[in-house]
Amino acid sequence: MTQSPTRQKPGEKIDPKLQKPAINFLIRFYIVFKIIKLYSENNELIQEQVELLHGDFQKLKEVSPEISFKIRQESIFFNQARLKFSLTNYPIFKFLLEEFTKREVGLMSISPEISKNNLMKAVAIISQKRTGSSPFEEIVSDLERQEISGVTLEKMLAYEKLPSRLTSAVRLYFLSILHLRDISERNKENEQIRLNTTRRLIQSIYSHLVENEAFLLGLTNVKNFDDYTFNHSVNVCLLAIAIGRRLGLSKTELIELGLAAFFHDLGKIEIPEEILNKPGLLTDDERKIMELHPHQGAEKLVHLREFRYLPLCAIHVAMEHHIREDFSGYPKYRLRNEVNLYSRIVKACDFFDAITTKRVYRKKVYTRAEALSMMLENVGTEFNPVILKTFVQMMGVFPVGSLALLSTGEIGLVVETNPDIKYLVRPKVKIITDPEGNKIDGEIVDLTEIQPDTKRFKRTVIKEINPEDYNLNVADYFLAQAED
Repeated sequence: MTQSPTRQKPGEKIDPKLQKPAINFLIRFYIVFKIIKLYSENNELIQEQVELLHGDFQKLKEVSPEISFKIRQESIFFNQARLKFSLTNYPIFKFLLEEFTKREVGLMSISPEISKNNLMKAVAIISQKRTGSSPFEEIVSDLERQEISGVTLEKMLAYEKLPSRLTSAVRLYFLSILHLRDISERNKENEQIRLNTTRRLIQSIYSHLVENEAFLLGLTNVKNFDDYTFNHSVNVCLLAIAIGRRLGLSKTELIELGLAAFFHDLGKIEIPEEILNKPGLLTDDERKIMELHPHQGAEKLVHLREFRYLPLCAIHVAMEHHIREDFSGYPKYRLRNEVNLYSRIVKACDFFDAITTKRVYRKKVYTRAEALSMMLENVGTEFNPVILKTFVQMMGVFPVGSLALLSTGEIGLVVETNPDIKYLVRPKVKIITDPEGNKIDGEIVDLTEIQPDTKRFKRTVIKEINPEDYNLNVADYFLAQAED
């Protein structure tokens, strides 16, 4: 028996009766979209999948008289209601978003009377790769020329277009800094802190790290002196989640680790600026005030009104991130076996980001490779061996954001490390100066590339160099890449 049609009002939460069939149809649409470019229309596999697509369309018809899918920035709407995609089908959702955006298709309406053949031909036309400047017009022209009825398309408006994932990542990065600043100000005024918003930010950071870890690690080169504590906390959060993934933590655990890292320095908002940014050495009294921040951070977290949204590990991390592997450091612990795993992870990330950041009280700014070398000298005493080994393997011999002098005389900026242990010294680099030292916007090259005639590597790293010696701001590259 056919169910009564259900209409959705704009912005209304989608009826569960519509959610499942709408998503099932899109999943089948995705499958046909992918394979129809590989085989002829009369291929048995194509015919089978089109039959299933048409079947899912019939089920969708039974619950809705109107069938339209709208793309709006980072969402897909079915009849004006946002569809919710699970972790398992998120890659399909992301693929369809990107492909429809490339083709400037903002809305696709399908008539309930469309034939199976026309549905197949419409998918085939929409899926074709478009290289011209007007992809939407080309699609509409092809549909009209082949007399395909039953599918109506509308062009995507400029404001509806999906921002690039890199632009979205940069936006998220700076939004996280602003959110942490807002938390600090609200905390001072004893106002409610929106921990639900924080959790959503950490979940987004996790998703971006899964998609493009190298770029997110590149963003940790952003160093903002005026917002040091907030900028630093976001960098530590990114690095901690990245290490946690390599240690095999689950998604839930990674979100908790990210939250803990995000708040690890919350106690510093109570430290006077003249102590935080003092150019010289701290006095004994000033040092005692500085060393109070773990206690103050843990106390602030415990007293948050939305404490129930915060994992217990965040309290541990706030309290323990300055305790060394040999249990020295601060604050002093009576029991020697209670340092949390997340605290050990955050400690490594905290130290790394701190010593690679220019500060008024530190004359030397360490390069990323120098920082890793220094940390390795203190393995077992200051840092946990397993965590540090994982961290070093993740960052590589030449971490993302390092500058390298190449055998060709060029200077390259490391943009991606090589996961193959045989090629740890052969990352991907963007050429930023020619052999004569002139700054250029060069190509990205893989240092594993072989010269065909000599059978030798085209380029090899001679040594790492300090960006400050060349008056280069590494972060500018990663920010500019998102604007391209």
